[in-house]
Amino acid sequence: MTIDEYAEWTATVSKPTFESRDQRLAYMLLGLIGEVGELADTARRATRDGTPLNEDKFVYELGDVLHHWVSLCVEIGQLPSAMLLRRKSNITARALKLASD
Repeated sequence: MTIDEYAEWTATVSKPTFESRDQRLAYMLLGLIGEVGELADTARRATRDGTPLNEDKFVYELGDVLHHWVSLCVEIGQLPSAMLLRRKSNITARALKLASD
């Protein structure tokens, strides 16, 4: 499955309804932030407890982060693959600048 195929599927998944697009975006953004927090908390607890990172939990939460990010892409009408390509280009340019400094 490609990231864009996943986005097509994500668009079909039932979500709460809101009166405005701004409310939908806020809901999705808060979901993304919440999942990133859970991902960070997984790493924090392992660090605090001096235990190995629970990679199964980490991967699970990372999948939730991806789902919320893709949902935001769908809501704003952007193909995730196009966004990734733009980021790759920006990061490459930044890396080249750092290498030349």
